[in-house]
Amino acid sequence: QVQLVESGGGLVQPGGSLRLSCAASGFTLDYYAIAWFRQPPGKEPQFVAGLKRSFGTTTAADSVKGRFTVYRDNPKNTAYLQMNRLEPEDTAVYMCAASSGSPITSSLKYASTYDYWGQGTQVTISS
Repeated sequence: QVQLVESGGGLVQPGGSLRLSCAASGFTLDYYAIAWFRQPPGKEPQFVAGLKRSFGTTTAADSVKGRFTVYRDNPKNTAYLQMNRLEPEDTAVYMCAASSGSPITSSLKYASTYDYWGQGTQVTISS
């Protein structure tokens, strides 16, 4: 059974850090492009960061560049989103997604690129 399960969300003060995990089962994550999206309260889902398959190129939304990093650990079949210098505007449900194709870098930001999605994990930034 193909599955993505996110974890690592929580309540953090502004300026703090979190690392989100996206554990894959039923497929080998290294062969897939992956991405993180987020949905703030009352808003549409937003692309956060993406990573092409097999040590490929990464890309990130302008709002998180320099603060968030997406990477994968192949032996653990898990992707991560390291989030630093968190801001209240980062509050959202964060979801990971995987694509079995070989999307070009500019396509990583589109939700339609992805075949599999996790359920999401809540991240709240508040003092």
